[in-house]
Amino acid sequence: MGNLTVELIEIRPGVALVKMQDRVNKNTFTRELVLGLEEAFKTIEENPHFKVVIITGYDNYFASGGTKEDLIAIQEGKANFDESPGDKNIYSLSLDCRIPVIAAMQGHAIGGGLAFGMFADFIILSRESVYTANFMKYGFTPGFGSTYIFPIKLGLTLAEDFLMSARTFRGSELEKRGAPFEVYPRKEVIKRALELAEIIAEKPRISLVTLKDHLVAEHRKKIPEIIKQEVAMHDLTFHQPEVKENIKKLYN
Repeated sequence: MGNLTVELIEIRPGVALVKMQDRVNKNTFTRELVLGLEEAFKTIEENPHFKVVIITGYDNYFASGGTKEDLIAIQEGKANFDESPGDKNIYSLSLDCRIPVIAAMQGHAIGGGLAFGMFADFIILSRESVYTANFMKYGFTPGFGSTYIFPIKLGLTLAEDFLMSARTFRGSELEKRGAPFEVYPRKEVIKRALELAEIIAEKPRISLVTLKDHLVAEHRKKIPEIIKQEVAMHDLTFHQPEVKENIKKLYN
């Protein structure tokens, strides 16, 4: 791959590792990062040797969501979050991937970055890292499919806390609140993800693909309509003057 912000390697036989590593922009969804992710998942899709994918970040960052410029463009009515520089939308990459995806969220996951991780089939968190669906902190309603996938993965009570309060949680807090994910010290997250990936990779690829197709069929069917509903909510909430001020203030 020619994209320097996303690295794709076969870390074990049949196990693809996708590493987001845009250190300059702290893994916000810049055009380069989004295109790099799309290229990585396309390569994985075209290689029948792969059986499972691990996606992770660098150091203490997993993914940081939309860029300041993209959020202001949406606020000004010049863009929508469901418009992508490539062929696919970033939130659906793990969901649409034919083989299982493990989100090794070793670092902070913020806004759309957290929603992106939630669409994985398996999720592993870091006790030290922070996780926040901070959309409402800016004053606009959540996007990236989060209004659908958060209740599915977290349960309604915790999902409402994430989405309405826009609070920030440490992985250790989520572990105490009963989040249904494995939670480990940051330095162990990749190791644990690899152990899980190796177990999955023992299975025949056709069986993995067939089972995933069955398990996520309803999600794949429903998510396009959910995205339309989220965009409609943005039309009501994103264009308030205080939203632009909050974007500028919070990013600075």
